[in-house]
Amino acid sequence: MTDPRILIVDDEKNIRLTLSQALASLPAEVETASDGKEALQKVETGQFSLILLDLRMPEMGGMDVLRKLRDDRPEIPIVIITAHGNVESAVDAMKLGAIEFIQKPFGPDEIRGLVRKILDRHQLEESEAGDYAGRFELAKRCISERHFDAAQKHLQVAIGFAPERPEAFNLLGVVHELRGERHEAVNNYRVAYHCDASYAPAWDNLQRLTSTESTGRPIILGEIRGSDKR
Repeated sequence: MTDPRILIVDDEKNIRLTLSQALASLPAEVETASDGKEALQKVETGQFSLILLDLRMPEMGGMDVLRKLRDDRPEIPIVIITAHGNVESAVDAMKLGAIEFIQKPFGPDEIRGLVRKILDRHQLEESEAGDYAGRFELAKRCISERHFDAAQKHLQVAIGFAPERPEAFNLLGVVHELRGERHEAVNNYRVAYHCDASYAPAWDNLQRLTSTESTGRPIILGEIRGSDKR
């Protein structure tokens, strides 16, 4: 199997260098693009397993690149890079199909862990997802590919494995929210919160949709907590 290829798209040279160095230890080939047009040219002529895309770039911004990629190459997972205070745009990007976003400044371990997790998720076969965590990760992959019905099915299977846990209910709320089904989203966030009031993503998502002071809060997909991975 060939190593995955990662494309870093950012107009700041220091950010491209920082990300390239952070990912150097991974078994992956890393390429960079300094603007949206160069990124689209590289995607047109090559195969990529993941794209790290800055939102704010001159001439062709990240949102325009994202829209184009979602039309032409919807199978490629995209992580949005955003500056602090630009969270609302990141939320809009996730609604267009970005699977994750990361805020500047970030550390090498943070970005390395995120990239490794996404690459592992997209190599996961359904036949291997025989537990709660596996179905949860498959659902995230389906969300990134805009396959919301498939994501919902994986989450329903996960809930069947462990109906007392909050993560799948929270992610099911995300699926409904991305579909524009606000009422169903709120209900699932509430169920997740009642399953475990200490699970912050459920509380954050619930507050964002129900509070009058929710401006600028991101959609939180959540993770399987470390001690609960099984």
